[in-house]
Amino acid sequence: MKRICLASLLLLCLLAGCGGGEEPQAERAQEQPVQQTQWESRENTAAFGGIRGCAVLYQPEEDRYLLYGEELCRQQVSPCSTFKIVSTLMGLHSGVLAGPESTMDYTGVVYPVAAWNHQLTLAEAFSSSCVWYFRQVIDQVGQEQTAQALAALDYGNQDISQWAGGGQNQSPELNGFWLDSSLKISPLEQVEVVRAIFEGRTMYTQEEVAVLRSLMGPQEDGPRQVYGKTGTGFGETGWFVGFAKEGQRRTYFAVYLADETKTISGQDAKTVALALLDETAP
Repeated sequence: MKRICLASLLLLCLLAGCGGGEEPQAERAQEQPVQQTQWESRENTAAFGGIRGCAVLYQPEEDRYLLYGEELCRQQVSPCSTFKIVSTLMGLHSGVLAGPESTMDYTGVVYPVAAWNHQLTLAEAFSSSCVWYFRQVIDQVGQEQTAQALAALDYGNQDISQWAGGGQNQSPELNGFWLDSSLKISPLEQVEVVRAIFEGRTMYTQEEVAVLRSLMGPQEDGPRQVYGKTGTGFGETGWFVGFAKEGQRRTYFAVYLADETKTISGQDAKTVALALLDETAP
């Protein structure tokens, strides 16, 4: 008799869900589906002004990527001076740089860019995209720590094998692995790196990221605030990489232009980026 009662009790528990640990069917039905990342491949628009190139925009609120010229968006190319985004963080994190007022040693060489011909602060060097300044920063950070930082960021091909650069400029201090040399990254990867940095998913502290943010902007564009860094290759390529904020809405972007029929600079890429932000605004 006791065995029958015990069996009945166990059966009642199973029917009541005492041992299952599952949520009631009604509650499961009310769960919202997980939002799926959207990928939209688009043709280049009038925003490009007839210049060959591509762009990646990521909109976190919609979890949506917009790829203009998708094939080029996924192609790894030299980051040029957009690498100063990462080298600034490496300098701050390693202690080579203390903040926006940090200086490197100006040797007295007269460069073709007048803004480079004096002792510069980090803020001035970032604004004028001074190569000799960041060459010193990277050399002081060192190859081992640079390689570790690029691996942690999953930064493009992470190839710093041509540490001294490819020799495009006559002066050694105006060359580097990030200037049309061994290091390469795609526009899509650029967006992923910048997104990780400014969403707090890297080893860099809030203070270090705040210094970088102050160097990148804000550049006022109507009601929108734009934070970015340009990069210019040797005659026919240009970058603009960063993010834009309007209220609580944020868009990460990377524009890369490569047109052998025109003289291109980072400012051209910036113009395209601002036009695309206008086109895609809600």
